[in-house]
Amino acid sequence: MEDIEDLLAGGTGGAPPGFRLPLNAVGINPKTIKSKRSSSKQHEFTASNRDSLAPPSLKIPGTQTIYIKTFGCSHNQSDSEYMAGQLTAFGYALTEVPEDADLWLINTCTVKSPSQSAMSTLISRGRSGKKPLVIAGCVPQGSRDLKELEGVSVVGVQQIDRVVEIVEETLKGHEVRLLNRKTLPALDLPKVRKNNFIEILPINVGCLGACTYCKTKHARGHLGSYTVDSLVERVRTVISEGVKEIWLSSEDTGAYGRDIGVNLPILLNAIVKELPSDRSTMLRIGMTNPPFILEHLKKIAAVLRHPCVYTFLHVPVQSGSDSVLTAMNREYTSGEFRTVVDTLTELVPGMQIATDIICGFPGETDEDFSQTVELIKDYKFAQVHISQFYPRPGTPAAKMKKVQSKIVKQRSRELTCVFEAFAPYTGMEGKEERIWITEIATDGVHLVGHTKGYIQVLVTGPESMLGTSAIARITSVGRWSVFGEVIETLSTAKVEPQAREEKKPPCSSDAITCETCTCSAESCGEEKSGDACNISGSITRQDQGMLGWFMPRRTQGKSKEEKQELVSHWGFIDKALVCGVFVSSLTILVLLISIASRVLLQR
Repeated sequence: MEDIEDLLAGGTGGAPPGFRLPLNAVGINPKTIKSKRSSSKQHEFTASNRDSLAPPSLKIPGTQTIYIKTFGCSHNQSDSEYMAGQLTAFGYALTEVPEDADLWLINTCTVKSPSQSAMSTLISRGRSGKKPLVIAGCVPQGSRDLKELEGVSVVGVQQIDRVVEIVEETLKGHEVRLLNRKTLPALDLPKVRKNNFIEILPINVGCLGACTYCKTKHARGHLGSYTVDSLVERVRTVISEGVKEIWLSSEDTGAYGRDIGVNLPILLNAIVKELPSDRSTMLRIGMTNPPFILEHLKKIAAVLRHPCVYTFLHVPVQSGSDSVLTAMNREYTSGEFRTVVDTLTELVPGMQIATDIICGFPGETDEDFSQTVELIKDYKFAQVHISQFYPRPGTPAAKMKKVQSKIVKQRSRELTCVFEAFAPYTGMEGKEERIWITEIATDGVHLVGHTKGYIQVLVTGPESMLGTSAIARITSVGRWSVFGEVIETLSTAKVEPQAREEKKPPCSSDAITCETCTCSAESCGEEKSGDACNISGSITRQDQGMLGWFMPRRTQGKSKEEKQELVSHWGFIDKALVCGVFVSSLTILVLLISIASRVLLQR
């Protein structure tokens, strides 16, 4: 099997040594090829119509069509968006119809057996259709000798910036591999977002853990963090491009920076300084394991209270039993997990925490499982991701004595029933919540918004509402989300319902204390306090006109309409008064001149 470096260095038709592909600016719009087939024949693919196409190797590089399929986490999704951006920057078109593509790029996940099985099925389908295949992601990086990867090109998780070269060589008929680790891919590579309003921002790769069941560590490796400056610069860029949600993504967000001498709170505080004060762009902190946030709980809580940060955190516990956690090598106890949840819930109003559970880990007893059930019942989490244990090849847990399959399934069903019996959103009916709308629901009817606690709110409205913020009244609640109606689309200057209900009187010199003013203490009592507070409809001494300064009590006891009428009337009197003063002054001046003239004549 040839390596891509050898092909590019001396192979016929390859690029000359040192050749690097052009990298355009971030945010390029991809060319998307729509299928010309009717919907009834959209997935029809036969040898005859395939053979009628010109061989990809005879086409000009950069003119072919690529199908990209992504499995796994948000980090994988971000990698796919970067690869799509580079391909479109070089001229390739993207399609969502596999049969229309000249090459398939499959970005894989190795966390669970089902996702890897789905990858294998898709590879077999591609082989049957004679499609050139490039396999990316954690599976080839962590299991490079896998049988399913024979005869296809592969690219590692830290080589995504070389995807154009690999695609070119694969279309020429070469089988290439690029798996050696190198420096982190740049954050300013061209990118095509799946959702234009959501930026998935990887802050580091790999982790510091050594969980006995985890295959991802084999693929993503040891912790490697991006610098604070590079991440802040990326945040500035995506905000300028109109992104409304920034998701910090990582295999373990809490471990960020420990390899470069910084930590997560330092990064978070640097990022929130860049978020618009009008709350038009929100930040979502990614998954973090308990060990690495225990020492920073108060600092992280302070960030979560920031108006532009969702009060939501994904903290996997995996088991409520300390003996199972020890066997997993999770490096924390169930008590320490409870400390994380209790502290954040106490310090952050409206805090929402999601967690993960693995049922049937090797050696798990009935007592161990009952402790897990008790933990979930104690906190009644709104989101719990429950999975059965899947032994991953090459991990220590794969060699441990397994729990019987029927017991694993029974425990998974039991915990699922406990979890689904919760009603976490009861009591929200009738409340008004600010939501940020970024997606279209899978039913194709509703738009998806999220509250500050990242509770999903389904509303109806035009697609033009995507990327906006609104006030929604909750009309009904379900198990997984709530339904609402939009009562106000917010401009950047609007405030939330609570603030509108607590509107206080305008500042004036008549105010007793600054605590009753809507403006700041600095402007309280000043003559122009009405302008400083920008309160429409308020009547201040400045609004009363010139005569108002001499008759401040004239409006007392009057209604708002009467005050406005008086103000209008005084405006006319003011003009007459000024005119009268001018005429009087002129008359006095003439008289003085006349008297002075007579005195001089008498002399």
